[in-house]
Amino acid sequence: MANVHVGCMMPRMEDILNLPVQDPPCAEFSAAHLNWVKVEGGRQGGDDVALIPYCRVDDFVKGESTNAECPASFRIESRRKRSEGSVSKPRVDGYLEYTLYWCSYGPEDYRDSESGVGDSSNGKPASGKGSRPGRRHMMRGCLCHFTVKRLYTRPHLALIIYNQRNHVDKTGAPCHGILDRDAVGTRAMYAPRISEELRQKVMSMLYVGIPLDNIIQHHIEVVGRHGGPSNRDDFLTRNDVRNMERVIRHSTHELHANDVSSVQMWVQRHQKHVFFFQDTSSSESFVLGIQTDWQLQQMLRYGHNSSIASHSTFGLKKFRYPLCTLLVFDSSQNAIPVAWVITSSSDGQNIHKWMGSLVERIRTKDPRWRPNAFLVDDPSFMISIIRDTYQCRVLLCLWHVRRAWMRSLLKKCCNFDVQREMLKYLGRILYCTRSGPNAVDVMEEFMQIFVDQCAFMDYFRDRWLSRIELWANGVRTLPVASQEPHAAIESYHLRLKSKLFKELHAGSWLRVDWLVHTLTTDIHSLFWFDQYTEESGYFRNLMEGSHSTNSWYRALNIPDIDVILDEEDLRLAKVISQSNRSLAYMIWNPGSEFSLCDCPWSRLGNVCKHVIKVGTLCRNRQVARPSFAAQTYRQALLTLLQNPPDDPIVIDHAILHATRMQHEIKGLEDLSNSGLLQPLPSLETISQIADNLH
Repeated sequence: MANVHVGCMMPRMEDILNLPVQDPPCAEFSAAHLNWVKVEGGRQGGDDVALIPYCRVDDFVKGESTNAECPASFRIESRRKRSEGSVSKPRVDGYLEYTLYWCSYGPEDYRDSESGVGDSSNGKPASGKGSRPGRRHMMRGCLCHFTVKRLYTRPHLALIIYNQRNHVDKTGAPCHGILDRDAVGTRAMYAPRISEELRQKVMSMLYVGIPLDNIIQHHIEVVGRHGGPSNRDDFLTRNDVRNMERVIRHSTHELHANDVSSVQMWVQRHQKHVFFFQDTSSSESFVLGIQTDWQLQQMLRYGHNSSIASHSTFGLKKFRYPLCTLLVFDSSQNAIPVAWVITSSSDGQNIHKWMGSLVERIRTKDPRWRPNAFLVDDPSFMISIIRDTYQCRVLLCLWHVRRAWMRSLLKKCCNFDVQREMLKYLGRILYCTRSGPNAVDVMEEFMQIFVDQCAFMDYFRDRWLSRIELWANGVRTLPVASQEPHAAIESYHLRLKSKLFKELHAGSWLRVDWLVHTLTTDIHSLFWFDQYTEESGYFRNLMEGSHSTNSWYRALNIPDIDVILDEEDLRLAKVISQSNRSLAYMIWNPGSEFSLCDCPWSRLGNVCKHVIKVGTLCRNRQVARPSFAAQTYRQALLTLLQNPPDDPIVIDHAILHATRMQHEIKGLEDLSNSGLLQPLPSLETISQIADNLH
């Protein structure tokens, strides 16, 4: 968009609310993307003004900092706030919040001062943060500054008033950047400070334990690879890294002795990382939604036209409030946490309070962003809210149920053959169809058959008897995700446990501020470092091993020829070990969601790579018996076919419903082909049903 003035006459400040609200589609934007208007009269007479959504102020500040000719870093020089209702007759440009941003190369000028006393004749007196001695080396008299007002009468809008657009000193000459001859070859050619991206990189490396010398050596190698210094980040020094080490060493989760007050203080200090906050009251539960800038970028990158998965109720028994994580899957099938929600409610009914805020934040950055599917691991979630908010299909993910049953069977039942049969029968309980026996009846039959397994039956009655109908209904009403994403979610779960459930942290488990601090420092850095290592190739020898625990990723490295599958008798399959070619692992009930392997990883209750590989192969060759999920769908469709309605109005409605179902099944089939959904009946069957309804 051209940087031009609108209209032939300069409007007065009283007319600013008639200006168009500009919202450029790019993630970050600068003054060059906006149409500016000069106003006459008032305190800002002659200044350029523009209206943008208030939620995009940070995007504008970031965009202005990347000026190619004069890279800058705009600091907040002053800030004032008013509370709503404090002004009876506000001016048209009256503000709720007033923030003055000033280029960090000004306003004082210390270029020619040997005594350390700045030139006080510039456009602004030496005051505020800019006058601190530690910043004198970067002060070059730059007068570029702008004001942002959050309008009192329209709080969702921000009025930007550009008081001085150019990066010049009091003489009108360029004072930093490539246009300043005196800055050539110095850091003054570039931004005054290292970028947030580099700060995130160094801090993450420090959190995962990379020594200072290794960080500096790595930085030198990276700069050397792209031909020498070309921006401020390339001038990273040991002192920069030491300063960040000091910040980490002195940081603490306990901002206040009272946990509630401590969390409130953290929220105030990290507002740009909080997408939703609701404090506890007599009528409201506690909810804190966290998403860093890096997590936001990963959600935009890997969530668009792909899948989002929930990992809910983590730490329900240990933490004061359980943790819910939203995950995306990268190109290596690893789960990346893109949002954390800590809430005192564990029944899944609170998602309407924070989910809309999160999606609004994402679509502010990219209005076209849409996921293909949302995987829920709790059928008590408000599915309609998820479907309406994300505008995508919702799948049910059974990893939590399968893992809980598997681990309990391994612990309480010693006979492998019995374990296998019990797991298979448990799968049948979940997949009871409407036309067949209900889940309670099948469960009673299950408990009679395996009545001698007392320890497991006691566990099953205590933990699952009251919840099994909820899960069975979920399976009947939602398509079920395949085991591939199960493996990635499980890998994230195991890493979270290894970091958060260490006994040395036991004294902090009941403090929410400790959980918040650990998530946004250690855990965040761990996943950032994984992504950096994967994409850059650096530090592979130091990578903790997220790939080694992700069976979905590891299954990709098993060649088809190492799978021994009898297509005439699908009760058993074998997979040759990749580390010991003389060893083969057995997989019972191959291709099913409840298949079982005898490898060590599976014997710990985990989804192993052999089960994933065999399931993928069965699906690709279409040789396995239909999964429980596919049988459930087929039964529902056959019921519709065998019992056509008599009423013409109902028939019309059924035809419309069948047509919609056809499109839905096509979308689900696409997900099935990508490995995110269990196999479905063919579209040919659905078409026949639709034809018969006509």
